[in-house]
This record gives sequence, C-alpha cells and structure tokens, in this order.
Amino acid sequence: MDTSDMSDTSGRLEEALERLHASGPERLGRLTNHAPMVVEALAAHGQAGAVHRWLDLYRGRLEAFPDRVAPVADDNWPSALGDPRRAADWIDYFTRALAEHPWKDVLAVWWPRLLPGIYGGSTHPVIRVGHAVRALEAEENAPRRTELAHGLGYWAARHHPALGITPLPGARSAARSLDAVPAIDSAEGGFPARLAAVRRLPGWADDVTDPDTARTRLAELVRAATHRYATHGHGEETMLVHAATAPNAVLRTLGSLPREMWVASLRAAWTASAAVTAMYAPAEPVAYAPPARLTAEEVLERALAHGDEHVIKLTDTALDVDDERAFAAALRSAELSAPLP
Repeated sequence: MDTSDMSDTSGRLEEALERLHASGPERLGRLTNHAPMVVEALAAHGQAGAVHRWLDLYRGRLEAFPDRVAPVADDNWPSALGDPRRAADWIDYFTRALAEHPWKDVLAVWWPRLLPGIYGGSTHPVIRVGHAVRALEAEENAPRRTELAHGLGYWAARHHPALGITPLPGARSAARSLDAVPAIDSAEGGFPARLAAVRRLPGWADDVTDPDTARTRLAELVRAATHRYATHGHGEETMLVHAATAPNAVLRTLGSLPREMWVASLRAAWTASAAVTAMYAPAEPVAYAPPARLTAEEVLERALAHGDEHVIKLTDTALDVDDERAFAAALRSAELSAPLP
C-alpha cells in the first residue's frame, strides 16, 4: 500500500502524542500502553482523522505517569537498566539526551545497549521505538522526539535478555525456520515465565555478515511471520502478533542506524520472533481463507472498525508486507480477537 501521499497528519498525531505523554508506558504494573503505537500507525496510513476517536475509546486503559525514583545519568545507568520501577527516570534521561543531541545520534548510542534486552515488556518497547522512528523519519518535531524518549525509556526500564538458548540448525528460509521452532515444554504462565522455558531455537540468522543481506533477510522474516499468523494465530491471538510486529519494528529502524548495526539487529529480531513462536505455538496449524479479497484500504478500515490495538498493529505490518497472504493474516486477527469496547 503506497502511503506516500497520505502522510499529512494535520497535527492530529502530535496532539494525540501530547495527550499520551501524561500517561505511563504500562497499566496494572505489567500491561503495555499501546495507544502511542496505534495512533502513529493510523496517522501513517492516512487515518489521522480517526486518531482522537480511537484514543477516546482507549483512554480508560491509560494510567498516570509513574513516580520518579532517582535520576538516571551517564555514570549510573547500568544499575538502572532493566528496573521497571525506573521507567520515569529513564524517560527523563532520554528526554534530556534528545534535547541535547540529534535523535539519530542518541539512537545509535543506545540501540546496541538495548538490543540484547529486546524481549523485555513482551517486545512492546522495541515496537514502540519502531513506530517513533517512523514518525520522526516522516517529520521531526518536539512531540515525536518526546515519543522516542518514552519508547527508549520504556525499553531501558523493561530491558530483559534471554540467556542459555542453544542454537539448532536452521532452514534456508525464514518460513521453514519458523516451522522448525520447537514449542516450549511447559506452555503456562505469562511472557517472562514462558521466555525462561525457551531452551532451543534454530540459528537462521547466524551465517549473515553483510548489512544488505541482513536487511533483505529481515524483510523476509517479517513477511514469513505475518503470513504465518493466518494459520497459527489461534495459538494465542494476541501474543503471536509480536512474532511479526517486533521484527518489523527493527526493520523500520534500520535505515536510521549505522550499517554496522544491521547484522546484530537481524539476529536479535530473529531470536525474538522465534522465541514468541516457541512460547505460543498451537498444537496444529489450521487452513484459513479470508472471507473476501480486499484492498489494503479495506483491510485497514476493517481493523479500525474492530478497534483492538493488536489487530490494528498487525494490520499496520501487513500493509508494509503488502500482499494477499499478509492481508489474510490481518483479517484473521480481527476474527480471533475481541473488539475494543
């Protein structure tokens, strides 16, 4: 779907972000605030007029900005990394950094520090950063820089590496390697408990050393994970969305990063996507045929009418992939998910 002529937000995205920056990145101590990601996705695909209407429906899920504990600084940040109590402190830190330095310079410093913890917050922080980067690439202004600060701060606070994963032989394609991911032995508990149960994953991206190859392979992964949702999304309709949206967030960010970071970005994105696949794999795939052949615009309209944040975000990724199988995955997510009340 070509959105190059649909990117005028008429200030609505900025207004929505300013509303949202009074809220915290989570609610109930563990659930992610998806609103900043959704409003950016809507604006990016020519639906800026729906931003505030959708946000009004979602506002009951917003919580106040969290309390501050102690300032994060250049000389003490390692002790605050991965401490969710320090979310406000981290957001303050990145707000200052982005006021003093170009946003791409800040991103280049912190991306390799944060990348090993891509799993934190169920991969939502890196997804939020990917949306913020896309917004900044389209237009740089204060609300969009602040959104990047919130995304990076959330990632730093929820930074969570995955350790002790044994590599298995990978297939040649991303799709076949996702098929080869072994399900975890105990599919119980929330994301952190399941992540701890991931012990073996195919090493599909281990042989890549060239940045351009890394970018090509990352696009292949996003396409394969999106397509896979149509037949496997019933394993967990919400969490399996992230097998596609997390690597797509990394793909969106590559162009704003130094090329020497692209290979490591591919490897982290693959491991995150494969881990989510392992954690929520259904017993068997199911054949799925969409109810109709729809255009990209019609698929987006259905997602917006449904309203669920994950449906909109998977549709956003499906529009990037831009083929019938990706659109089928977006429609499947709407069938499986409960609409936003």
